[in-house]
This record gives sequence, structure tokens and C-alpha cells, in this order.
Amino acid sequence: MEAGDDRNIFLSTLPATSRDRKIAFGVVAASAIFFAAALPFARVPLAPIPAFLASYQSALAINDLITTILLISQFLLLRSRALLCLASGYLFAAVIAVVHGLTFPNLFAAGGLLNAGPQTTAWLYMVWHGGFPLFVLGYALLKDEAGGRTIKGSVGASIVWAAIGVFAVLAAAIFVATEKHHLLPVLIADKGYAPALFATALAVCLLNFAALLVLWIRRPHSVLDIWLMVVLCAWLFDVASSSLLNANRYDLGFYIGRLYGLVAACFVLGVLLLQNINLQARLSRLLLTLRRESASEQRRHSERERLFSAVVESSNDAIITKKLDGTITAWNPAAEHLFGYTAAEAIGRHIDLIVPPERLEELHDILTRVGLGETVAHHETLRVTRDGRLLTVSLSISPLRSLSGEIIGASKIARDITESKSTQAALTQEIEERQRIFETSQDLILVTDTKGTFVQVSPSSMTILGLNPDEMIEHSAMEFIHPDDLESTRQEMRLARRGHLMRNFETRYVHKDGHAVNLSWMGTWSEPVRRHFFVGRDLTEKQTAEAQIRQAQKMDAVGQLTGGVAHDFNNILTVITGTIGILADALAHDPQLSAIAKMIDDAAERGASLTKHLLAFARRQPLQPREIDVNKLVFETIKLLRPTLGEQIQINPLLAENASAALVDPNQLTTAILNLALNARDAMPSGGKLVIETGNVYLDEDYAAMNRDVTIGHYVMIAVSDTGTGIPAANLERVFDPFFTTKEVGKGTGLGLSMVFGFVKQSNGHIKIYSEEGHGTTVKIYLPRATGLSDTPVESLASRSIAVGNETILVVEDDALVRRYVVTQIESLGYKTLEASKASEALEVIDGPNHIDLLFTDVIMPGSMNGRQLVDVALVRRPGLKTLFTSGYTENAIVHHGRLDTGVLLLAKPYRKSDLARMIRLALES
Repeated sequence: MEAGDDRNIFLSTLPATSRDRKIAFGVVAASAIFFAAALPFARVPLAPIPAFLASYQSALAINDLITTILLISQFLLLRSRALLCLASGYLFAAVIAVVHGLTFPNLFAAGGLLNAGPQTTAWLYMVWHGGFPLFVLGYALLKDEAGGRTIKGSVGASIVWAAIGVFAVLAAAIFVATEKHHLLPVLIADKGYAPALFATALAVCLLNFAALLVLWIRRPHSVLDIWLMVVLCAWLFDVASSSLLNANRYDLGFYIGRLYGLVAACFVLGVLLLQNINLQARLSRLLLTLRRESASEQRRHSERERLFSAVVESSNDAIITKKLDGTITAWNPAAEHLFGYTAAEAIGRHIDLIVPPERLEELHDILTRVGLGETVAHHETLRVTRDGRLLTVSLSISPLRSLSGEIIGASKIARDITESKSTQAALTQEIEERQRIFETSQDLILVTDTKGTFVQVSPSSMTILGLNPDEMIEHSAMEFIHPDDLESTRQEMRLARRGHLMRNFETRYVHKDGHAVNLSWMGTWSEPVRRHFFVGRDLTEKQTAEAQIRQAQKMDAVGQLTGGVAHDFNNILTVITGTIGILADALAHDPQLSAIAKMIDDAAERGASLTKHLLAFARRQPLQPREIDVNKLVFETIKLLRPTLGEQIQINPLLAENASAALVDPNQLTTAILNLALNARDAMPSGGKLVIETGNVYLDEDYAAMNRDVTIGHYVMIAVSDTGTGIPAANLERVFDPFFTTKEVGKGTGLGLSMVFGFVKQSNGHIKIYSEEGHGTTVKIYLPRATGLSDTPVESLASRSIAVGNETILVVEDDALVRRYVVTQIESLGYKTLEASKASEALEVIDGPNHIDLLFTDVIMPGSMNGRQLVDVALVRRPGLKTLFTSGYTENAIVHHGRLDTGVLLLAKPYRKSDLARMIRLALES
């Protein structure tokens, strides 16, 4: 038997093996052979033996009653309805066997007891042998692989009701067979068996066979099923021998049938008794095993207790036990070392011995929670030592239970974490500092694994490469490095892993918009963590500054060259112009030679004008600066321009009423404005509009940082804007070079803008040009104020009232350097920023999940969509979105060009931080 399943120790649920089937088949085969051998002699008469019948009936009743008790014992455990039905059948057979013996003629009385008649015994025999198969049939229908459906209520009540039912059926059968026997068909006549007996016996045989068939069909078979089938086969032989095939009572068939019935009663009883003997043997072995295991467990428990005591004594953590009222009951050496009290001093005293006064309420709360069965784990608190020092400790407190499970105290483990807390605080601070450096670094910080896959990327990647860190992490660095720099980068990484701790090299990364970003890298390899660490500095600003320096150096060199040439040329022209007059007077009588002298004089005049321009560019022309009213000068200059430019050019003067006086040479300023106006006219061959504006401007340190030749301070601005063809981006850096021109040969010397540039620089001013091809050009001249650095009342108010906020602003600017400057300024005002380099990128951000309060966009941008069009699309996708425009053009020039609607907010470049703050708040609150 398998011990894994408790149900399989019972015959009613134990699966029958092939061995069980073979034994049962052998018993049936032997019975059948014996039956066949005795069949020819079934009618041989024998002498009546009353003692045989009495012994047979008694043995049968006792066997069936014991079987009933054994089956009931299994039912008490399994609660199976099928088992209760089968036990009821055996109880039925036991009782009716006794009644059958009492009513048998000439056994205890001539006619039998219980007022039996001549047919009583025969009918009781048929009820007996026909009733038991019915119970077996019920068992077969109720059982299944697990023993059948179980009884949910009281098993005792079920047994009582089953017994009552059995006795009720028996009482009815006995009553009919005894008191009403005269109403029953005659089964035994004077000369032997009556024909009705054979019919009744045949019906009983068929009932037994039906029970046998159903039991065979109801698989799987248990051991009990197999032996019940053997019993039914024996009962078939019993009924056939003693009722169908014999002739009368006391013949050989009669006795053989009784023997079959007695043997049938022994089969199930025998296997049940064998099962009980087996269970008893298993129980004895189990008891012996349990005793051995108990002894072994006791030894293990003693060993564990000894080891536990040793662990407690040798533990580096303080281990303390106490009662629920706080009285200390145990105190290990580590507690002595930690708190300074010996075990003798601590045991028996209250635990508040080591608790600071301000922590007593916490102690009471912990004892209450432990008393309710709660475990307190890793509780950090303060405790005090014998010498008054405060310790930071980590406590783990568990309930102590008695053998009955009652909570009788608490076990506490205390670990000193004072030093570790200090170390952890220092480590946390260091990590926080490094994280802040990582997050705020303007340089690009990258960490890669051995395969070159990014594991950490600093947020500055968005500013430098236009990529969020999430877009780079878990991607290979090779996806972002310029293809031409891949091999050199791999080589640097190999060298780092070979022990070259610090490496400096340059590598280009590809920006999200496709352009290459040149980065200067410093890298190192960490063997313990198997990581590459890189810090990359964007060289864009440095290269721009270097380009500006080179340009300034070039302009200075060219200026010195042209200035020297102009000076010497002026000396030559002085001789020419001085002598041409004398020559003209001498040739006055000769008209032909006089005309030639006049041509030489005109050429010398043009040469003088050319040298004047060259000296202006070289900043060597003699200037006579004085305070001038800029508005008045511009107004007078416009009078000169109207006949010069022609009617197809519309001139719009927009002069600020509060424009300050400038310290400048008025003649040279007039010439500069005329030069700018003439350039504008040439850019508008079919006519257009020319806007000349004035105003006060403050160029701050941020603007000066982006334009290294600018001195921080207050300036008077003069802006000349046109609606012409604009200047190609490739030519913008060369427009101030002398002799550079895009005009046809003979239509310009290329000295106009260079002369203006030289004049402005010589006047300690600044000049800036903004142009978009196909949109026009604005040239802004910034001249120093004559009144010093003091603000006007309006400017002072604007400077003081710098508004801040916390909204989110999307900055759209195609110039990376300007974009970085703008983002830095806006973030310094407290705002959160998102950024894009063109309209398509901006729309991706707008379509994304980020909240946006304000769209701050440049008006003129490369690509198929400008700022005005971007705002139109953005308002469709996000109605109610606030907008603010910026441009290098002046506000009047932009509106004049028709690129913005009237009333649309525009912040003209350059602008002060206060102007930026004011316009952002104005846009957000409009």
C-alpha cells in the first residue's frame, strides 16, 4: 500500500492490482470447478443435521455482523454513502440470517419459532438472497474512484437512520413471511420443492447477476469491489445449488449451497481482517518510527538550543529579552559592550534603563504592539549608554511565546548604526552632489558598457544633440557617432581598457536634426564596474568664438593694409589734385587739352572718395563726434533720400519720442544711413518699402557673451529695414568685407557696408545685420549715448520689474547658440522649457503628452514652414495656446512686411532679460 494518500489505506478506495484480480479469479474458478463437480450429485438425499444448520446460521450472522462493524468503521472516516449502503446490506444479511435460523422447522421447534408457517423459511431465504444484491447494486451505483459522494452532516445520525431503515424492511418481510405466510405462493410442498420456488430462485439469481454486472462495469475497481464480485459469484452458486438444481431439503445440493453461502460471508470479512492486521502492523512501525524521530528531534532540539545559546553569546548584535512590562530577562555580552551595563546590572531592571526620556512613549507603543503579536523589524531609534552617549540603533523585536502559544515577552536585537548612518549620510550627500552635477552639467556625460551601449546619459544631451536621454540609453554609441569618426572612437575605447586612464580626443556626434556636432572628449575606463565614462564638451560655441576672433583679426589686418594703402594713395592724390589746377590754368586757351585736364581732375576726385571709404573702413578717418539729436538727423537724411531713391521706394520713418542723443560724427552717420538706404534700394529693383527706426537699447552681458566685440551698456539704435531680396546665408559673414559685392561689375565697389562697419566700430558702437533670402534685410546700428549710462525713467522701471513664473515654454529657434542662450535665460526666470530647432520638431512636441503654456518662436526659419505658419497649425492642434514671436527684424519691419498680424506680440532681437521676462508674462496673461 502507498502511504502518500490516506484514503488508499481502505479497501473501498484502494485500487485493485493485477495480483488482486488474479487471486479473486482463482477463487471463483475453484468454486466453479467444485460446483460443476458436485452438480451431478445435487439431488442425492442426505440425513437432516440440525446442528449443521444452527452452526451455519450462527457463523453466517456473526461473520456478516463483524463485516458490518468493519465497514461502518471505514465509513466513519470516509463518510462515503456507498460504504454506508454496503454496511447496511451486511447488517440486513446478519439479522435475516438469525431470523431464518429461528424459523427453520425442527431446528428449535417442530414448526419453527416466531409463529413460522411451512413457507416462512423458504421465503425468508429468498428475501435474504435477493435483498443483499440490491444493497450491493446501490453500493455500485454510488461509488466512484474516490469512494463516492460523502455525507455532509452527522455520520452517527446517518448510521442510526440506515439501521432503522434496515430493521424496518426486515420487520415488514418477517411479518409477511410469518403472520401472512398463507398468502404467499407455495415454495415447498410435501413431496419437495414447488414450481414457484424455481421461478423465485431464478429471479434471485438474475438479481445477483445484475449486481455483479453493474459492479463490473463501474470502474475503476477497488480491492473491495473485486471481493464483492467473488461474493456475488458464490451467492449465485449458493442459490443454484440449494434452490434450482437440488430436489429437496437436506440433499447434497442443499448442504453445498449452504457451504457456498458460508464461504461467501468469509471473503470480505477475511480481507477486512487482513487489512486491520496490516494497519496494526503499520501503526506499530509508525509508532516506533515516531519514537525514534522524537528522540532524534529532542537531541536536535537540545543541540539547537546549545547552538542558539552559543550564537546569542557570541553575536555582535545586542540580544535582549524582556517581559511585556519591560523587565529585562536576558542580556548577552554584546549588549554589555554596547550599552555599558553588565548582565547582572541589567537583568531584573526595566528596559527604560537604556531609553532616552523623550523616547519612553515610543517604548510603550512598541511593547503594546508586540503584546498583540506584531513583529517590529528594522526600527531606527535612539538609545543611551551607561556613560550618557546617544546611539542610533536598528531594532528588530519579536514576541516570545510559551509552549501553549501565549505571548509572555519580547526578544529584541539591537544593532549600533551610528557610524553607518553617518557614512550613509555622507554617501547620500556625495551621490546627491554627483547627481546634481550630472543633471546640471552643460557638458555631455555618457556612461557605456563594454559593448559601447549607453547605460547613463546626462540631460544635457537634449541641448547638445536634441535627443532625450531615453532615446539614447540601451542604444549603441555607434548609432550616434559620425560615420567618419567610428574607427577613431573604437581605438580610443580600446586604449582606455588597456590602462590609459585619461584620454582627450575629438569626435563628431550626429544631432537629431542631422547636422554634425563637434565634441571634445575626456574618457576613462573603470575596471571594477566595467564601464566607460566620457565627458564631452560642445565645441560649437568655442568654434563660433574662434571664428569671430579670426574675423575680427582679419578685419583688423585688412583695415591696417587698406589704411596704409589709402594713406599713401592720399599723398599721391594730393600731388595730383594740387598740380592739376596749375595745369588746367596753363591749358585754358586750348579747349581740347582743358577737357583732358578736367577728366584727370574728376578721376582724382573719385580716387579721393575711394580713399575716404577705405579710411573709414580702416577706422582711420578723422571723426568729429558730438552730441546729436538722432531723430532730427534721420529726419533730415530722409529728405535727401526721397529724390535719390525714387517714387517706387516708400520710406516709413518710425522715430522713438524718447530716443537719446548719440555721441557721433553727424556727417559720417548721414553717409552711413545713405549707404544703407542705397543698398536697400538696389535690393528692391521693382520697388518696395524702407523703414528707418530709432530707439534706446541696453546690450547686456548675455548679448555681449554672444558678440565678443560688444561693450555692455546703453546705446541709441538706428535700424534700416527693407523688403528686398535679402542676403543668402552663405554671404552674411562676408558682407562687411571690403570690395565684396554681389552686384554686377560696374554697379558697386563693395565698400559701402565696409565703410559703415568701420565708422560704427571707430565710434565705439556695434552693428548687426539680419537677413532672410526672399524676406528682406534689417541693419541695426548701435551708437553710444551722449548722456552716459544712466537709464531713462521707462528703462529703469523695466529693469526693476523682472517678472518670473513656473509655466512651461516651448522655444523654437533654428540657431543652436541663440537657442541655448534663450533657454538658459528663460529657465533662470523659473520657467520650465522644451525646445525645437525647426517647425516640424516643434509640432512633434506639440502633439506629444507634455503640457505647454507658451509657444516662443522665431518668425523666419528654414524649411517649408515659418513661425507664423507654425503658430497657425499649433493653435488648431492646441486651441488657446499662448504665443510670442521673436526676430532679428524690428517689430515695425516685420509688421510692415505683412508677416504678422497687427497686435501680435513680437520681441525684437537683441533684448534684455527684463524685456524677455516682461514679454513672456504679457503673452501668458494676455
